[in-house]
Amino acid sequence: MVKASIIGANGYTGLELMNILSAHKSVTITHLVSVSNKSTRITDMYPSLVGLKDSFFEGVDDLDAISKDSDVIFSCLPHAASAELCGKLFERGVKIIDLSADFRYDSRSVYEKTYKTLHPYPELLNLAAYGLPELYKEKIKKASIVGNPGCYTTCSILPLYPLVKEGIIDADNIIIDAKSGTSGAGKKAETSGLFAEVNENFKAYGVAVHRHTSEIEQEISNAAGRDIALSFTPHLLPVTRGILATIHLKPIIDIDEHGIYEVYRKYYANQPFVLFSLDKLPSLNCVKYSNYISIGFVLDKRLRRLIVVSCIDNLIKGASGQAVQNMNIMFGLDETEGLRMQPRHL
Repeated sequence: MVKASIIGANGYTGLELMNILSAHKSVTITHLVSVSNKSTRITDMYPSLVGLKDSFFEGVDDLDAISKDSDVIFSCLPHAASAELCGKLFERGVKIIDLSADFRYDSRSVYEKTYKTLHPYPELLNLAAYGLPELYKEKIKKASIVGNPGCYTTCSILPLYPLVKEGIIDADNIIIDAKSGTSGAGKKAETSGLFAEVNENFKAYGVAVHRHTSEIEQEISNAAGRDIALSFTPHLLPVTRGILATIHLKPIIDIDEHGIYEVYRKYYANQPFVLFSLDKLPSLNCVKYSNYISIGFVLDKRLRRLIVVSCIDNLIKGASGQAVQNMNIMFGLDETEGLRMQPRHL
């Protein structure tokens, strides 16, 4: 059995991790840490977690004990704070899956410019694997630290990567128009997240400055073999969960719909959580409450444009489910273990 602990377990990503791991046949949960909710019974905060009715949140007082009792630790802390703690855990020899942005970047300077903070353990960046299993499975297998990708980035990189890698589209002409449910902002109390502000409303935010832009650019640049800049615009949907990205592209070779489908088949036919279709576009109901990404596309022959639509559940494939997928790979388990839940239409 893999002994797993969660630090920052009280947030939404922690909630999803507790839900998934408590039903995972190869995992024993050893520590559930929440500094702000220390000694609180888990089911007092989340009554739905009936399998953890006898468990309590604990503090982070004894890192030695937490490390000794854990094969892997999921960190669900905010950026910078997560790196500070993960560095100390790494020194104690435990494997780490970090759900913040702290270990996603190849470049220290790009991270520090994007998040406007110094990285407390920059020497660990070169040791961390970027946790997109569909692209970096072999690196993840060998890694002691995995930087779990962001939700918008997962929904954007996976549909884009094969098209850029194969030279199908103009990589200097990428426009991503993405929409997320409100849970993507986490549990923090802000006016912009109030029901009265979100309900029956729809708005863009972080236009031209959203942090996930640099993360997407990093991976698309890796695919292209050169630096790529792209346009990314996020929007807030009046729904709880889910991300839908509409990606506008310009093909640079003569290719039809079947050719594009074959490119996706080449990269993702054997990937258990990637769904792709030739003849229909996905919606949030195709993926909610699951670890799937669904990809569809339309080739606009009149304008010679390619429009790709992708959907994920931001809390599962965009965060906690993908983190468990990475854990499965790191420990030689079936990649789908604990993640076989089907999407729920309602």
